[in-house]
Amino acid sequence: MLISVILPVFNAESTLHRALDDLITQIDVDFEIIAVDDGSSDGSWSIIDAYAKRDARVRAVRREHGGIVATLRAGIETARGEIIARMDADDACPPHRLKTQLALLTQRPEIGLASCQVGPLDKKSFAGGWAHYIQWQNTLTEPEDIARDIWAECPLAHPTWMMRREVYEKAGGYREMGWPEDYDLILSMHRAGVRFAKVPEILLGWRDLPKRLSRVDPRYDADAFARCKAHHLARGPLADKKEVCVWGAGRTTRKRAEHLVTEGIDIVCYVDIDPRKIGKIIHGRPVIRPEQIPRPAPWLMLAYVGSRGAREEIRDTAQSLGFCEGKDILICW
Repeated sequence: MLISVILPVFNAESTLHRALDDLITQIDVDFEIIAVDDGSSDGSWSIIDAYAKRDARVRAVRREHGGIVATLRAGIETARGEIIARMDADDACPPHRLKTQLALLTQRPEIGLASCQVGPLDKKSFAGGWAHYIQWQNTLTEPEDIARDIWAECPLAHPTWMMRREVYEKAGGYREMGWPEDYDLILSMHRAGVRFAKVPEILLGWRDLPKRLSRVDPRYDADAFARCKAHHLARGPLADKKEVCVWGAGRTTRKRAEHLVTEGIDIVCYVDIDPRKIGKIIHGRPVIRPEQIPRPAPWLMLAYVGSRGAREEIRDTAQSLGFCEGKDILICW
């Protein structure tokens, strides 16, 4: 089974050799590497071209600079494989990465996309919020766990993906929407019924560079993620609903949840545990205690509180009140 690894490249000459070396030394799998140079101004194209001339499995594509979505789409259009895998030009992987993820897909035909755990490169460590994100997403390995948390953040690191071509096409592929292209595609797949799983092993070394897109591009900021979620919630769990209740009445929560209104969803009330907020009317919506929620709840509840530990606290409270996560309440931050 041919695996096509899509490797977008933009001004990556300092890390590209390692990425390509790690990919061409993959063992026990049939693969090709589609290295797409997105109009680099450094020596990236020369590196790609040299590898392609030495190894027929490396297929070099050069295009004018058009951004990550156009580059990924160009790579997939060129790919010949039934399986589409991803890696970035500043990442690294052990020689058994592709073999191990393919085994997951082969052994579990119900899985449409196989991922893996990630770790830092060069004996460095992740720090701050990034470290907490890595720790969180590395714990999500089974389809049920990933689906449970999929509305919180993207639970599958983009460079780790290995997906069946048909699920990519079924979901509509990468889109330029003004928000994260990977999270957009994951949520499109989720709405299409695709199941995800993760190899419980670190098979990708991830660099947290200061200039990575997720740090500097506004398409990856918190507001962009919130708009992406609202778009897919309105077309998924809220497709036949017009009202929701939002857990969290803080300013940040309200700002992010307000994107639901843009999508035609009415926020009927906020739920909070802060006694200073309970009983207030904010933007025409009452703030109530969790115990005041009707049972059964007449609307889907969305938890938008992003503070550390809030997810667990909300889950425990909702469960104690008899609400079912996934049916009555979704964790959205």
